[in-house]
Amino acid sequence: MSVEMVELSKEAAQPVRTTGLLQQNRVFLDYFWDLAKPDQEVRLQAVKNLIEHLKSNDKDDELEYTLKRLVDGLGHTRETARPGFSLALGQLLSAFDDITLESVLGRINDKHDVNKVKKKLVRNALFGNLFGALALQQSGRLAKEPQAVLGCVKLLQSLTEHRQHLKDLPNKTMMDILHEIPEEVFEEVLLGALKTDLESAFQTPEQLQLLLVALQRFPHTLKPKKLKKLLGSSTIINAENIPKLTELLKTAGRSVKKECVLPPVALDLLKLSLREDSFQLFWKSAIVDGLLKDSPGPSHYLSLRLLGSSLPLLSADQLREVLSSGVMVQYGHHVISSQKEERFKMAPEMEAYVSDFMQGCQESDRQLAVMVGFSSLAHQGYPVVPSVWRVVQHLQPEALQSYVTWLKNMFLNPQMENLLEFSSNKQKRGREVKEPKESPVSRLRKWIVSRLASIVDNHNLKKPESLIMDVARFVFFHAFFTAKKKSSDIPETGEKLAVPLEEKTRLVIVNSFFGLLMSMHHMPPAGDSAEVAVSSKRVLGVTADGTMWIHHLVQFADFLLNQPKHVQNCHPFSPEQRQAWDGMMESVSSLTKKSKKGQLAEGRAFQQLFLLVGIHLFKAPDELLDIMKDLQSCMDKAQEKKAKKRRRKQDPETEEPEWVEVLVDILLSLLSQQSRHIRQVCKTVFSSVCPHVTAAALTAIIDVLHPDKDDDDEEDSAVMVTDDRENQKSSEDQEEEEEEEEDEEMEVEKSDEDDSDDDDDSDDMDEDAMVDQDFRLRMMKALQKKNALPSAGDVSSDEDIGDEAMMELDKSLSALFTEQKKRIQAQKDVKAKLKKEKTLVREFRIKVLDLVEVFVTRQAGSPLVLGLVEPLLSIIERGMRSGVDQQEQDFLRRAADIFRNQLCRSKVYCRTADDRQGELHDLLSKLMDKTLRMSESSVALYYFSAALYVVKVLRGSPAGDSKEEQKKDADLSFMGKVDLDRVCTIFREALTSFMSRRKSPLTTQMFTDLFTRFPVLCVKLLDTAVQSITSGVRDHQQGQACVLALRALQSREVQQLLSGDPWTELCGKVTSQLAASLENAGQMENKVVKEKVVKVLELAQFLVKTVQQQKLSVDLSGLQKVLESLTGVVAYQKTGKLEDTYWALVKRFGVAKPKAEKTKPLMEAEPAADQQALPKKKKGFLPETKKRKRRTTEAEAATEVGAVPADKPQAEKGASKKNKKKQKQTGDGGAAAPQPSAAKKSKTLPADTPAKKKKKKKPKQKKGTGQN
Repeated sequence: MSVEMVELSKEAAQPVRTTGLLQQNRVFLDYFWDLAKPDQEVRLQAVKNLIEHLKSNDKDDELEYTLKRLVDGLGHTRETARPGFSLALGQLLSAFDDITLESVLGRINDKHDVNKVKKKLVRNALFGNLFGALALQQSGRLAKEPQAVLGCVKLLQSLTEHRQHLKDLPNKTMMDILHEIPEEVFEEVLLGALKTDLESAFQTPEQLQLLLVALQRFPHTLKPKKLKKLLGSSTIINAENIPKLTELLKTAGRSVKKECVLPPVALDLLKLSLREDSFQLFWKSAIVDGLLKDSPGPSHYLSLRLLGSSLPLLSADQLREVLSSGVMVQYGHHVISSQKEERFKMAPEMEAYVSDFMQGCQESDRQLAVMVGFSSLAHQGYPVVPSVWRVVQHLQPEALQSYVTWLKNMFLNPQMENLLEFSSNKQKRGREVKEPKESPVSRLRKWIVSRLASIVDNHNLKKPESLIMDVARFVFFHAFFTAKKKSSDIPETGEKLAVPLEEKTRLVIVNSFFGLLMSMHHMPPAGDSAEVAVSSKRVLGVTADGTMWIHHLVQFADFLLNQPKHVQNCHPFSPEQRQAWDGMMESVSSLTKKSKKGQLAEGRAFQQLFLLVGIHLFKAPDELLDIMKDLQSCMDKAQEKKAKKRRRKQDPETEEPEWVEVLVDILLSLLSQQSRHIRQVCKTVFSSVCPHVTAAALTAIIDVLHPDKDDDDEEDSAVMVTDDRENQKSSEDQEEEEEEEEDEEMEVEKSDEDDSDDDDDSDDMDEDAMVDQDFRLRMMKALQKKNALPSAGDVSSDEDIGDEAMMELDKSLSALFTEQKKRIQAQKDVKAKLKKEKTLVREFRIKVLDLVEVFVTRQAGSPLVLGLVEPLLSIIERGMRSGVDQQEQDFLRRAADIFRNQLCRSKVYCRTADDRQGELHDLLSKLMDKTLRMSESSVALYYFSAALYVVKVLRGSPAGDSKEEQKKDADLSFMGKVDLDRVCTIFREALTSFMSRRKSPLTTQMFTDLFTRFPVLCVKLLDTAVQSITSGVRDHQQGQACVLALRALQSREVQQLLSGDPWTELCGKVTSQLAASLENAGQMENKVVKEKVVKVLELAQFLVKTVQQQKLSVDLSGLQKVLESLTGVVAYQKTGKLEDTYWALVKRFGVAKPKAEKTKPLMEAEPAADQQALPKKKKGFLPETKKRKRRTTEAEAATEVGAVPADKPQAEKGASKKNKKKQKQTGDGGAAAPQPSAAKKSKTLPADTPAKKKKKKKPKQKKGTGQN
């Protein structure tokens, strides 16, 4: 038997002789490992590399091995590995035509035979067969080998029974095969094999889909006669088969419930209905009357997805039919009912369907049909689709024009009967009987205006200027005018409103118009996209000829005002307002003429303002009338500014405000309006007139931002007075409440939060707190008046009150509580009004900051910028002390950003401050005084930054020299107009204060910035910093002095300024200070002391390095002695910043860090000591059931048999000693019992435990014998 086995093993080993060859090429084997990796990119690369390797080498043994490995890998346990091996096999068969598909199919059947594998490997075998069929299909050669096609289909048919593992993958693979083979192969080979599946097409959705694919691919083979033999009818979709098809569609919908996709069989049926010319029957009977009659769920979602998928397949008439059917009504119900966040939303999926259709369709009539169909689906007049719909951007120009025309016609003549109106489920059940607050016509008109504005606002939609102007004119006309008589010059009067506009609807249209105006203001010129306009910095908000959109609209408005016979203004202008309008038009025309001659920034700014204020006259004429007059006079003054300057020089007493000051007041007035468009225009206009801004104009802006400066500010002072009164009222109403409740109430008043829940909580607290003493007295009087409450002198017994008296008492109490409720509500209204006013004021100040930012950015070199330093600092300081309101935080953050980034850190600054030297030095002194008085470093940092900015302004820029070296030398020592003695005194006092005060608002970073930016001042202040190394008030200040000195010594500019003897002298002073500081270091047990010593050592390390490299004549012996004395204090066995710095420093003196000796622990002596000590330790008590029973030897058993009687304890002790000796003898001499280690010995039980067990068992034996 052994010889036969050897022969068999040799025979079996002969075909695998390639193993030796394969082992030589590890790269080849790695391809198969990569095929099983989870990363898809790695698998694809492995397939590519494997095929290239086989093509280049052309070795039969490698090809045979590859086939075997790939076939085996089809049933891999890892799910991600199967697709890799299947793809590799398919590519291999595609690359090597000499490998027949039948042979590979035979390999797959032999390797993955389901009947031969173990039960636990059946699933892998099933997937092996499936992926094998997929590989054959992916090879692209099935059409050339019909028998392989037949075998592959039969294999897939056998796999359809195992749906629990493979689902519908075998059927999908068969459909893919049908898509590849020609009709001749299907007719000759597959038709007979698939006959059973085709005959049972109405049993499962998979078999039906197989039939539909076959009909689509092979219409000449499956002719109506053939279908009649197979199914009994020559067509699939007919009245007889509709119920079956409906049930199959329901089943298919339930099968993809979790995937949320459209079953392919539904779309194939739809395509078949179009080919068989039975689409109406299929849609009405199977979808509307079939699936929609089912309970809400998968059937309904299948209908909606089928609607979206069918859009590219239908004609215009079919689209109108489908989009007016019950499926659209069901979509409307879904959109209305899925408003909650947790519910599934079909709207994004439907939008994707419509967007894909719009993007792929080039026919305008079909696009228009879809847009009109979705826009007509309405609930109480309001369409379901949003007014801002992205799919509009794919409309063709003709379709867009037609759609806009349809929207305008629906606005003028709302044909509500043409809308697909639906009711909600609550309305159907009769729960909602209330009438809607608005009429359906008003709701529809609001949506139409929003949709028209969104079309203009969509920059991705290509639209002509004529369409934009047409929409803007239409919205403007119906916002402010009504048609009286038809006029050919005014197209908007061609058709009157069938239903008059409501006032609320008109207000919405007005707001939509100004939003539309905002969109047109940011619109790039025609032909340019938004990105091109931004990148090229072209002017926005203008037409192709350069005229502003708002100018066209103002001209249209002027034309309408001059046609009183045909149109009428909804709110007619008064004579004064009309005069202002006419003056505005004249000014705009004159500015336009001047701008054509030469482009002036001021002229364009005034033109924008005139047009802006003029168009807003229609919205708020009373508020903007005075602004229009001021603007007119301002422009007149601007045009005569040269004459005004001369007159002011001749007669300075009759000085009038500059035109810029008036313009700034106008801009501030306009910023109070709630309009983003006005805010943008004001910012643009102010940037144009920035070069002409005066100090008075800038002061007007600052006064708005800093209301505490002027008590006469009407707006802010009124708000503050109201606030104080409200606080007084609340304190009077809550006299008898507890102090904690009063504090909570004040916090609620000051919080100003927008959250409605917080407001409700505060209202509840107000209601509880409003029961004051006055209300109690009035209620007491009312009760006493009706004898319901005994008076103080009444001692008689209580008597019952009659019914009439009780009714009168109820009336009086009801009136009393009603009055109290009104009083509480009035106080709440006052608080709400106050809160709203505060919010508006804060928003207004944030807008005004735009002007400050523009001025600081555009006019950074103007001397007027210096006047912004103190106001901005006071705003920041006040904001730091205010509450945590979000608006206040935004305002503070914006002001701080402007101050630090736009002002202090700007590369452009004022260089013409020669005549203001004394003022700037006083400002510097004032800023540093305030810095020292601050309590918080966060605020002091801004004041210190301002001081550095003032020094930068005083220094200015050095004059240019011919030679670069001289220029560099001049730059180092140049300080311009800075009074060095005075400035150094100021900063020296600050540095001394920082080093001598325990709590100082100054920080080291402040002085580091000073030293870095101004090396001359650093040289002047360096002596103070060096002295503070030992004279600092605390160790922390001394350490920071070392940091400052180190930063100063490291500066190249300081080294150049102190080159020569001053540098050597300075190094000597620092060395002596460091030695003195280290002598006082002590034991360094405190953390602060350690940090200080680290800073000292870092400075000493740099100093010693510099002295040694530059070979300076500085005595380092004193420092060396102090460092050597610290050797015993600083441990060399530890690692840390202190230790590393110390040993790096002393290394420069030739002292090396001693190496720690590695000593081995004495492990040999410890076990003996443990053996003696451990048995004496008692490690606790274990129960008898937990103790491990010890196996005894024969000698021990003999001694236990001859045991001493239990009643003799001395004998027991002797026996236990004998047992110990025997244990030792067996442990030492027995080779079978190895000695336990020290750890195991410590866990062994004491030797007397067996004796204890015997002691417990002995009495039981005695009791037993005694009873017998």
